[in-house]
Amino acid sequence: MPDKSNNPTQFSCRSDRPGSVFVSDYVKPATIVSNMIDASALKAALPARDVLIRAMLAGAYLAFVTTMAFLVAAQTGQFIAGAVLFPAGFALIILLGMELLTGNFGMMPLGALAGRISAGAVFRNWGLVFVGNLIGSLIYAVLFWIAITDCGHAAGGPLADKLRALAVSKTTAYEAFGAAGMLTVFVKAILCNWMVALGSVVGLASTSTIGKIAGCWLPIMIFVSQGYEHSVVNMFAIPAGMMLGAHVSLADWWLWNEIPVTLGNLVGGFVFTGGALYATYRSAPISNQDPAARAA
Repeated sequence: MPDKSNNPTQFSCRSDRPGSVFVSDYVKPATIVSNMIDASALKAALPARDVLIRAMLAGAYLAFVTTMAFLVAAQTGQFIAGAVLFPAGFALIILLGMELLTGNFGMMPLGALAGRISAGAVFRNWGLVFVGNLIGSLIYAVLFWIAITDCGHAAGGPLADKLRALAVSKTTAYEAFGAAGMLTVFVKAILCNWMVALGSVVGLASTSTIGKIAGCWLPIMIFVSQGYEHSVVNMFAIPAGMMLGAHVSLADWWLWNEIPVTLGNLVGGFVFTGGALYATYRSAPISNQDPAARAA
């Protein structure tokens, strides 16, 4: 079999069977960072129509798994059960190449740092993806409201109760604490996207479908299980709770959640994930990488 030691995304090692070689689909960290830079350039070149469509689908996918996760949590009485299943929506986004704002917070700036794209291209992508994620989330929220309430003729059951409570806990509950509440929601958003943006990164750590799913699953499950604040999930969860009767206003939603959460997600994704990995792996020598990633 040909030597694969020069392939940056694969390595070989000897097995117990003479003459056999195992080929891994593991991608080394420095290569992942290079792939993130390449991906940011490709995203920046997409027509606005494609960015919006892909972002709308991403928003809807996360809304789908949000209702699934809360339904499972309501049925089992265990929130962790929903957290374990929630990453399914994120896996769809990774596998289909959709546009998710929180992932792009960690990825797009790397292209600008490397000189491949302009800062304007980064903000263009973020703006279009924000709008697309919001539209997709709201479309699903309306359809979900119709489905769960029989078009306004039913209360919606335990799932509706959870969404109403969630909308309050994500907005006016923070408002009650004033500046401390604003700082809390901002920090929760940073912690959220430290993991969510990492899900996009680890999704690039494999060239196989199973490897991508497993890689992105872990950080997303970590974020959901701890109840941190995700701007795109909240684009569905809060308005859905409002539609179902939560005592939350548009001002409550945007001032006490959507705006500070989006800014916190930006800090978490760029500073603690994309920027940190860029700083340590952009010019990393091979000796600083996993020796298992080199040919045996």
